[in-house]
Amino acid sequence: MARITRKELKTDKFALEVEHTVTFFEEHQQLIYRYGGMVVAAAVLFTAYTFYSRHQHAKREQALYQAIQVEEAPVGPPNPGTNMSFPTQAAKNQVAIKAFSDLQSQYSGSSEAEIAEYYLGSISADEGKLADAEKSFKHVADKADTGYASLAKLALAQIYFADGRDPQAEAILKDLSDHPTEFVSKDQASITLARYLIAKKPAEARKILDALRVKPGAVGQAALTMYAELPPQ
Repeated sequence: MARITRKELKTDKFALEVEHTVTFFEEHQQLIYRYGGMVVAAAVLFTAYTFYSRHQHAKREQALYQAIQVEEAPVGPPNPGTNMSFPTQAAKNQVAIKAFSDLQSQYSGSSEAEIAEYYLGSISADEGKLADAEKSFKHVADKADTGYASLAKLALAQIYFADGRDPQAEAILKDLSDHPTEFVSKDQASITLARYLIAKKPAEARKILDALRVKPGAVGQAALTMYAELPPQ
């Protein structure tokens, strides 16, 4: 799939991309580890951008920017005009992990360090290391400010659903829906929850989707599509 752009992250399209991750969890867990990580990384890329664009704390911002450049570098043969590329995903991950780990260690407690920890979680998820990913996302959820913490909680919910901890996942998404942030909207949390509930708790999913399908835009369209997947009453 294509990368989600920062512009798209400011629209309801990001809610749809999050909704799509749920389908992958249901069908191919290994694929969702990678796709889910990409979504998480794309989300934090936007949050990081808005943060370091304020031109404060130059050293930490520069370190974060350089680490993000590694994470966003292409994999494959070098292309003209490309400043950085890696022969394999594993090689890129190795360099990215070091960059984010160094930043997290050197500037522990800063917003940039929490973003770095979030990236480390997404890389772990990409590699199928869900225990490590959960540890990183829990750290961000507990230590970061409200916006970054909400993104980490969204990622945690996906991990919990993936390994059968449905009650914990549901609790997180319901809390996110009740307490939306600038990075995780009420609709985004609700539509993600509804997708997971369709198979096991269709009545609850129907109730959520009834409220969402009348909304204009991408969220309403996604809710209508999901509504068609509900079993007959």
